[in-house]
Amino acid sequence: MVSAVFHDPSGAGLAGTPATVSVSKPAAAALPAAKPPARPSEPFDWRGLALRVLPPVFGTGLLIGIWALLTMNGGAFPTPAATWTEIVKLFSDPFYSNGPNDQGIGWNVLFSLERVAMGFGLAALVGIPAGFVLGRFSFVNHMISPLISLLRPVSPLAWLPIGLLVFKSANPAAIWTIFICSIWPMIINTAVGVQRVPQDYLNVARVLNLSEWKVMTRILFPAVLPYMLTGVRLSVGTAWLVIVAAEMLTGGVGIGFWVWDEWNNLNVSHILIAIFVIGIVGLLLEQALMLIARRFSFDD
Repeated sequence: MVSAVFHDPSGAGLAGTPATVSVSKPAAAALPAAKPPARPSEPFDWRGLALRVLPPVFGTGLLIGIWALLTMNGGAFPTPAATWTEIVKLFSDPFYSNGPNDQGIGWNVLFSLERVAMGFGLAALVGIPAGFVLGRFSFVNHMISPLISLLRPVSPLAWLPIGLLVFKSANPAAIWTIFICSIWPMIINTAVGVQRVPQDYLNVARVLNLSEWKVMTRILFPAVLPYMLTGVRLSVGTAWLVIVAAEMLTGGVGIGFWVWDEWNNLNVSHILIAIFVIGIVGLLLEQALMLIARRFSFDD
């Protein structure tokens, strides 16, 4: 800002006093903001990658090496090389179909997964709400907990004849067995999660006069979700274990029946392949549910 001085000829100002007027200079144009310096990229953690990858590789190599040493002199047990040859043959066409009792390993895995999905889904629909009720109401908990403690240790194969008696068919009997064996982890973990909700939360809900539905959906569900997902993860592992045993006894199409059929044909290499396939599918199911559990975890 620049001050200019001039004399008022009208004499409106004080005598002998010059009037002062301020004249503004035009504002200078704003300079563009300087860009922050780019961060140097961090080097890739090759050591961390090696620590994650190499131990499983070495463990698998050790297993194959011991297997090769034990079968190097021949015998009924196939060698790793012979098993690999059968793997290539099986997975070159895993979805062939030559009738209801002669289908590729891909179809057998899909049929087993379908049964697991149905039995596990029914168990989730019943078990998770039941767990909320048991954890919320102590009277119901004291009434039902002894029955759960009595029925939970029962072997899956003991439930299969009950399913065959009731449903008169192998497929629903297998689904029933998956249902009754995979429901317990979901009930127990969900009930434990409800019981561990801080009492202060419930006191606030009582002060706000919230309905039981809002208490369930707004307070209990977010707090119980990690416990519930743990129960779901344990249940899906149980369901995948049970289906193999159930299909061995009920027959039809499925990875369990396929294992038993290959044993009747004395094809040990196919049984070993089925064992690896069962393990890989079970691992993938568990890892998928662990990712979901971490996604919905509120610990961080």
